[in-house]
Amino acid sequence: MIATLVNVSARPWNSAAVTLRAPVGWTVQATSATADGVTTTPPPAPTKDAYLSDLPWIGAVNGWGPVERDSSNGKNGAGDGTPIAFGGTTYPKGLGVHAYSDVSFHLGGAGKRFTALVGIDDFSARQSSVGATRATVYGDDRVLLATPTLTAATGPVPVDVDVRGVRVLRLEVTDANARTSFDHTSWALAHVTVG
Repeated sequence: MIATLVNVSARPWNSAAVTLRAPVGWTVQATSATADGVTTTPPPAPTKDAYLSDLPWIGAVNGWGPVERDSSNGKNGAGDGTPIAFGGTTYPKGLGVHAYSDVSFHLGGAGKRFTALVGIDDFSARQSSVGATRATVYGDDRVLLATPTLTAATGPVPVDVDVRGVRVLRLEVTDANARTSFDHTSWALAHVTVG
């Protein structure tokens, strides 16, 4: 649903005070002859510790099929992944992605720590050894952690970063070898602590 606010006066936007309340996910668009502004109502900030796979994301881009909750990235369909696994060890919670991916969550400043294991999932490792990615964790577009190149041979990398004051947590995975084949990457046990 899009609600549009149009300035029909000669007053510039910076002199108009407007308060709008919109349900989560609604987009509010403001337009004038000289400027446009768009904002989307974020979901509420988490109030207790939570796995990211249990929270709504505010944006998701994935290089192959959809981002998967609590399974590896499979193929093009939703829910076609396998259990998240690294080196034969499975993990019940997490996100399955494929390079290029970018998944954002609204923390609203409520988070304390973000932890996970990130690496090339066994789903890819069983099929080929060419998968290679890099993972970056952003807090309000500031790099909090950037991994070295991830491959099946190197195994997953632990993530443990301070997210105090962070409004938007972003998880990005990029290709690391100019071949996007088998870049199935999982964020196992991706978890935010609040309070």
